[in-house]
Amino acid sequence: MAKKKPESEEPSSEAVTKALSVRCRYCGQKNAVKEDYVNRSANCGKCKLPLSNEPHKKFASLNKHDYIHPADSKALAALRAIPGIDTALKKLLAVTGESAIRVSFMASAIRVTDKQCPDLYAKLQIACTTLGVDMPDMFIQQNPMVNAFTGGVERPVIVLHSALLERLTDEETLAVIAHEVGHIHSEHVLYLTAARLMEALANLSIARLIPGSEIIKFIVSAGISSALLAWSRRAELSCDRAALLVTQDPHVIGRTMMKLGGGTFASKIDYELFLEQAREFQKNYDENKLDKFWADIINAGLSHPFPVWRVSEILQWVESGQYQGLMDK
Repeated sequence: MAKKKPESEEPSSEAVTKALSVRCRYCGQKNAVKEDYVNRSANCGKCKLPLSNEPHKKFASLNKHDYIHPADSKALAALRAIPGIDTALKKLLAVTGESAIRVSFMASAIRVTDKQCPDLYAKLQIACTTLGVDMPDMFIQQNPMVNAFTGGVERPVIVLHSALLERLTDEETLAVIAHEVGHIHSEHVLYLTAARLMEALANLSIARLIPGSEIIKFIVSAGISSALLAWSRRAELSCDRAALLVTQDPHVIGRTMMKLGGGTFASKIDYELFLEQAREFQKNYDENKLDKFWADIINAGLSHPFPVWRVSEILQWVESGQYQGLMDK
């Protein structure tokens, strides 16, 4: 006669929870979850993004002009109207060495792969497959500045600073990666790389020491440098829109900008009041000429638009119906 299992070893009906298999809306990974996972926080085992029954749209043939910000288009047209700009920039990047960018990060940063930081690699895949972009290399660089950037021309690379990753949730990290992939999809990379290089070489006494100094002098004298930097700030607005097309939640973009504005103190900031601040900023910018003057002057010295400004731009794009129009295509 079989020995009866002690009562303490008998599983109670309350302890038995039916297991379900849920496919991640972002990366497609199947995840085993409990039956009541919808009422709990559950994240995908691969990309670490929240599991949800909501669909995630992938764009089969997204045209960059469907989402490019008007200020980006206008500034880029003005930039391209400068005679000889493409030739000058390509020569500059040829002599300074696009390969130097790759060598630098291969030697000093961590390359993200399907085995090294696989959740970040999965997020990169999500951004690329959503927007329809070939996978670039991506690196994590030890840097206390909260930032990320895309560089290169023929073979773009994305670089995420460690300080940025330490402050963001998985959804916010996806937004940043998608923003950088947006630069590639928008065909910003040639001009963006040149703009960042010109920022680094703003001191002409240093610029004379590197190859291509004559080209740099031409770029500065022809007004290309200032036009590049003016355009690059506006290009960021287009890529915030690209990030929204990937995250498909404007509040992910909003909370990311809140952290860029408030830093580590962001956990104590009321998000709804932050949105009110963004709307108030935009209203003052539109209606008060002095506010507009100072905002433009101060922002002219920065590489990116103000975080609050970027939130107001995303809110306007959503409220205009243009974002939803793309989602409904």
